[in-house]
Amino acid sequence: MSLQTPDTDTTPSGGAAPDPRGDRQAAARFRAALDAERRSAALYRGLAAAADPDRRQIFLELAAVEERHAAHWAARLTALGRPVPAPGRSGLRTRLLTLLARRFSVDTVLPMVERAERADAGLYEGDPEATAAMAADERSHARVITGLRKQGGRPEPADGGRGIVRRERWHRSDRSGALRAAVFGVNDGLVSNASLVMGFAGSGAAARTVLFAGVAGLLAGAFSMAAGEYVSVRSQREAYEREIALEAEELREDPESEAEELALIYRAKGLPAEDARNIAATIMKDRDTALETMAREELGLDPDELGSPWSAAVSSLFAFALGAVVVVLPYVFGSGAAALGTAVGLAAGALFTVGAVIGLVNGKAPLRAGARQLLVGGGAALAVYGIGHLIGNGAA
Repeated sequence: MSLQTPDTDTTPSGGAAPDPRGDRQAAARFRAALDAERRSAALYRGLAAAADPDRRQIFLELAAVEERHAAHWAARLTALGRPVPAPGRSGLRTRLLTLLARRFSVDTVLPMVERAERADAGLYEGDPEATAAMAADERSHARVITGLRKQGGRPEPADGGRGIVRRERWHRSDRSGALRAAVFGVNDGLVSNASLVMGFAGSGAAARTVLFAGVAGLLAGAFSMAAGEYVSVRSQREAYEREIALEAEELREDPESEAEELALIYRAKGLPAEDARNIAATIMKDRDTALETMAREELGLDPDELGSPWSAAVSSLFAFALGAVVVVLPYVFGSGAAALGTAVGLAAGALFTVGAVIGLVNGKAPLRAGARQLLVGGGAALAVYGIGHLIGNGAA
């Protein structure tokens, strides 16, 4: 459902008596929501007419959900004492998408429908005039359309849902954030502290000054990274926990609708209708299993991997320090050109190694990834060295 500017004029004509500003604004919002839900229902029915039998029923069920939402907003208008506009002609966007689906295929327009649904996935969150079920419906519609698009109308074996988890891992990997924090920490430590040390060295500062600058950069960067990661992962975890809590409330209040949504998601990913309903019904028999499954399939979350802010913070701190200490060590044991040359060599080797490891993890060519990392990080350090040299000579 997309609350775009209505592409048909459904505002009733006639001279309604003036009402308070709040009622006028509420009535306008309810009419806009009603019109948007009607357009979405019309679009899904148009797509159903062009779809194969398996997906036709899914589109019809999506249309029925949007029509229930439209009935809700019509009731809200009635409660305000405002007339409910009659359904108008389908808008230009609806007619165009339906025409493309019939002329070519439903798959041609699904990406556009998916983008619109994802944009409106949180549309009713926190809306006091909408029900919790409506908010859940809008979130799940985006995932249903995604499943239809990925499945592409090709039936897949029903395997009790295990294949769904293998084929479409919607939940993020490394929820704890520790690996991500470590990778970025080492990179940041290497590049930022190498640039800092090179800048001081280029200015002609004494070895002791370069050493202190490197240590200060190491400590400041490590604790800053740790604090940032803690706040970031903590906020992310709280947001995920809230979504799961809302899902638990929806399961308590309306388990039948949640079972229908889960079955619809499985059908969108290729399971036959009967198998999808049976799997959903089996899952719903156990409240904990139902909540975990809905969190994974509807919300795209893994309740067991929401992330540890302390793990991310500690990992980030030590990773940054590990990268930053590389260019500091030569100045602990030496000075002058020897210390500078050793620092440059160690930094270059570390940059290449980290880049190569990242390439291996991402399935890329390690030599190319290492060379790219060396070029980018080394270029930054060289630029700061040059700036430091210019400033140092100017100050002299």
